[in-house]
Amino acid sequence: MFNRTLLFFSISLLFSFPAHAFDFDFQKAISIAKKAQQATKTIDEPEEIQIGHGIAANLLGASALLPDNKVQQYVNQVGRWLSLQTERPDLPWQFGVLESTDINAFATPGGTIFITNGLLQRLNNESELAGVLAHEMVHVLRKHHLAALQKGARMDIASDLAGEALKDKANPAVLDKAIKAGTEVYARGLDKNDEFEADRMGIVIATRAGYDPYGLPAVLQMLDSSNAQDSSLALMFKTHPAPHDRLSLLDKLMGDRFDAYTAPLQTDQRFLSAVSHRQ
Repeated sequence: MFNRTLLFFSISLLFSFPAHAFDFDFQKAISIAKKAQQATKTIDEPEEIQIGHGIAANLLGASALLPDNKVQQYVNQVGRWLSLQTERPDLPWQFGVLESTDINAFATPGGTIFITNGLLQRLNNESELAGVLAHEMVHVLRKHHLAALQKGARMDIASDLAGEALKDKANPAVLDKAIKAGTEVYARGLDKNDEFEADRMGIVIATRAGYDPYGLPAVLQMLDSSNAQDSSLALMFKTHPAPHDRLSLLDKLMGDRFDAYTAPLQTDQRFLSAVSHRQ
């Protein structure tokens, strides 16, 4: 049965036109209203993964994976252990270190997480690595990039994403448009509230996995003390809230509640062994 809100919206559109414009296409108004409603629907998990793989491929086109199997395997081990502490452990989680010297990390829908070698080289221990990865994983868990994609994309793309068009294997154009629009989100950045949520939830995930909860705050302190003019930080600072603001919010939320949690010493030993080429 046709939704009453949808019908009201269509009728309102009709009567918002001046009297001389009653050649208005009523069916077109209904179609537009349907697309607006469709664009707010949740994207199914198979489509989420499909879009994420396409975005990940685009990111790899800009920066290749670091050719170091030991480091790649280590980061995947840490990441997959973290994934078991989340409500979506069955996603096809995969983690990669990009060869880029920029200081950044990225998450794509469906569970692909990247950290740049530039950032990895600045970390001191496994708890800091876990904090970074857990932050990015929250973006996947909360579907932040998908929400940004649907909000920022044109209505026809957003509607197709939640409709049948993306499920149609013979219609790759819709997927291509979604991947392109999704990739553009990484240049704009997410809403600052999404980043704050990823900080909060990321600390919980890392702590649940047995890591020092102050790993992520330590990384934020490092960023806060870095030279803002450093070109390797340009995209990070452009697409994220200021590290000082993130630290201030975490300080209010954490207080001394996490002081009893510490990381086992062997985690630092694993980190130093795996990332032995640190500069």
